[in-house]
Amino acid sequence: MDYLWLLWLVVIISLLAPAVKQQRVNLSRLKILRRFQKKRGSRLITLIHRQEFLSFLGIPLSRFINIEDAELILRAIRLTPDDLPIDLILHTPGGLVLATEQIAAALQKHRSRVTVFVPHYAMSGGTMIALAADEIVMDENAVLGPVDPQIGSYPAASILKVLAEKKINRIDDQTLILADIAAKAQRQIEDTVYRLLGKHLPEEEARKHARLLSGGHWTHDFPLTTQTLQEFGLPVSTEMPLEIYNLMALYPQPGQRRPSVQYTPLPTGNEEGRGKPGE
Repeated sequence: MDYLWLLWLVVIISLLAPAVKQQRVNLSRLKILRRFQKKRGSRLITLIHRQEFLSFLGIPLSRFINIEDAELILRAIRLTPDDLPIDLILHTPGGLVLATEQIAAALQKHRSRVTVFVPHYAMSGGTMIALAADEIVMDENAVLGPVDPQIGSYPAASILKVLAEKKINRIDDQTLILADIAAKAQRQIEDTVYRLLGKHLPEEEARKHARLLSGGHWTHDFPLTTQTLQEFGLPVSTEMPLEIYNLMALYPQPGQRRPSVQYTPLPTGNEEGRGKPGE
């Protein structure tokens, strides 16, 4: 009987241990968020999408910007006083156009300063959100990406290219319908990006870059580096606070598999990452 109770105790501990560990990670995140928010005197919001794994099964679960994200961020912005700056930490592959446009529009309407921090990447819809900020702070190796719309599994620009290069009587009805949707989507995204860029660039430059970013001139995963974005004339800085890196280190979800990347700490004792001079 004693062995049975011992077995149950082991089972209970094994079930509770991941939850306890996750709670400790959550508390560590909140500690950094509050300290950073107090230091900057701002409202700090995070939009961080990491690939997660379902418990026990180890099935990968990809996350992206969705309507629930938009609802929560819009609520946070609505609860922020007009004279309080907003800081947004952004790490995402993109997501739904509707949700993205709602978030970007709300950030652009906020009357105080909006700063977006991109420690690694913000692609597609994430780029559109970043363009709504007054300043984009990126790691030197971080990237944004094109915002050209995707229709199903195909780029809108590629569908329109088929329409331009083939005779219409050789194109099936489904492709013609997709081309009509692609043309509308491309025009709508270009207009949205143009409005976002209007706060940073002259009208002619804003229209030029909006067409470039939404027109399918690159593949959808093409990396737009800090240098490229600065050449566009966008307010991009590489002065990333060390707290952002420390926060991102707390976001990988606990799993049952071997980590794909490992490294040993530096012998100098600076184990949480290198800060820039003066930090």
